[in-house]
Amino acid sequence: MKIIHQKYSLMLLTFFIQIGVFAQTIINETLQKLNSPDGNYEFTFYQKELTASKKQMYYSLSYKGKPVVLESELGVLIENQTFESALGIPNDTCKVWGENLNFKGVFKNTVNQTWKPLYGEKTLITDHYNELTLTFRKGQETSKNLTDGYDKNKSYFMNVVIRAYNQGVAFRYYFPEPTNGLFLHIVGEQTQFTMPEGTLAYYEPWAQGPYDLLPLKNWNGQSERPLTMKLSNKLTVAITEAQMVDYSRMKLILNSTKPNAIQAALYGSVDVIPAYATPWRVIMVADKAIDLITNNDIILNLNPENQIKNTAFIKPGKVIRVAKLTQTDAKKCVDFAVERGLQYIHLDAGWYGPEMKMSSDATTVSETKDFNMPELTAYASSKGIGVWVYVNQRALVQQLDSILPLYKKWGIKGIKFGFVQVGNQRWSTWLHEAIKKCAEYEMMVDIHDEYRPTGFSRTYPNLMTQEGIGGNEEMPDANHNTILPFTRFLAGPADYTIAYYNNRIKNTHAHQLALSVVYYSPIQFFYWYDQPAFYQGEPEIEFFDKVHTVWDETKVINGEVGEFITVARKKGNDWFIGAITNNQSRQITIPTAFLTKGKKYTIKTFQDDDTIQTRTKVAVKEQIIKGGETLSFNLKASGGVAIIISELLKK
Repeated sequence: MKIIHQKYSLMLLTFFIQIGVFAQTIINETLQKLNSPDGNYEFTFYQKELTASKKQMYYSLSYKGKPVVLESELGVLIENQTFESALGIPNDTCKVWGENLNFKGVFKNTVNQTWKPLYGEKTLITDHYNELTLTFRKGQETSKNLTDGYDKNKSYFMNVVIRAYNQGVAFRYYFPEPTNGLFLHIVGEQTQFTMPEGTLAYYEPWAQGPYDLLPLKNWNGQSERPLTMKLSNKLTVAITEAQMVDYSRMKLILNSTKPNAIQAALYGSVDVIPAYATPWRVIMVADKAIDLITNNDIILNLNPENQIKNTAFIKPGKVIRVAKLTQTDAKKCVDFAVERGLQYIHLDAGWYGPEMKMSSDATTVSETKDFNMPELTAYASSKGIGVWVYVNQRALVQQLDSILPLYKKWGIKGIKFGFVQVGNQRWSTWLHEAIKKCAEYEMMVDIHDEYRPTGFSRTYPNLMTQEGIGGNEEMPDANHNTILPFTRFLAGPADYTIAYYNNRIKNTHAHQLALSVVYYSPIQFFYWYDQPAFYQGEPEIEFFDKVHTVWDETKVINGEVGEFITVARKKGNDWFIGAITNNQSRQITIPTAFLTKGKKYTIKTFQDDDTIQTRTKVAVKEQIIKGGETLSFNLKASGGVAIIISELLKK
């Protein structure tokens, strides 16, 4: 008996070893590698046979030979039995939809081109990537003798499309048109990002929320995207998405069984008719955290080109909000805008009635307000100032088709969408279709509350900016402000709604000035809680007067996540620089290598100085430097410095 038991145990051990080896078997023909044009990124894809009838797709990613994403699952979760039954097609019996995808082939492509954005942080964007398309079939081969009806074979097609840029790597799932008429009911994704041990993430529970630097364990819920992480190998990594226009928003959650694995979590299910492509999942890696910011145009590159033929109505600019909703105060804001070099005024919530009531009519001014909208827009237009208005989604959903021709007749230049539902497929689709409609009526758009961009502004550049940020409405501290450039702003421009004179500001006034350069937004609010009467001749307001909202060139000089950042932006012949620190004081240096070496320049600095006899305590100083010099500043805790650099004109 003992010998029999030993023999049986040996057989079992051999069987389990064989199972273990089999489970690790890579299907050789599926093993594919893709490198970025500069060779720094290497994306590795493969399928493994888990059992005789189960396969799983995996990938890994390295950067300059360092591991970034360890072996992680790929796939889409689909529940299609109802559709299959309705079309008389045999039900799929797989527990996981993608477990028996059969590899059919691979296509390679390289694109290297440049394009000019209508506006942006630079005037020319490079679109250079290597692309790999892996094709798969699920189910039976298509009948060769199809009638005018549909093929009732249980057959699906799916491609995995991977792009490797020098700025990052992106992948998505594409479903070619089927022969059997099937729809797709997508209930989730298997998409994983397994990170190296010791990774720390800037966890943010909602789009306007705070940040916590946490290990990849014990999160309370899902984290917003972009999710920026610090790896133990000193790399900084960000995960986000691009071209999310008719899908369900992705957030990121910890995998419940796999250590250090982050899982793509969809807001809800998605119903699509193939041919159809899911949004891009994007991974950006950098040796220095500031390089993530420099490379953020990958998000625009992953979206289709501009679809608006006549773009003359799209005009970036600076805005003051009308804090008191009266005709008189609105005109005061118009006059202030003229004096201070702004381009727009904005009528915020309440001008047409209680915004949260479905009964409020956004085609008429509230009975409690004394606005004459055509007269106000005419007055503003006569002085070269445009008018924006706020409209809550409750009114937009009911009245968009009547609002747009009316607002165009009134002379309104833009609409700020308020409290827009975001997340599920229905509202994602509705929102982007609404932006398209606004373009038809030559209306610019600013979206407030939880919406975060995924690059749609390239396709419809009338979407100027959006909130989706813990901005000045929440009065965040300087720690928060120094995290935002490395997280939220990777996704695209953000309407931070800069306030200046409000006594609840937790940062210095020079910090507030510098934000107008550090933070990018083609439509930029500078006086969110302020009124024209608050201005009392403070000399530093010259910076807000002269600063621009779109740029010819941008340089991220230095910085660390949550510590400090320095950004230089050029418009015409002038450079504008903003530098901010966190809640700690620090000395910063600003090399001026972006200037012509040895050439003379005048620099005007706007910096905190407690000895200045104004309520804002900002000193304005002017000096001459030579290009290539290194500037040095001692920043107060929660402080900053704003700088204008101009060529010294010869007399």
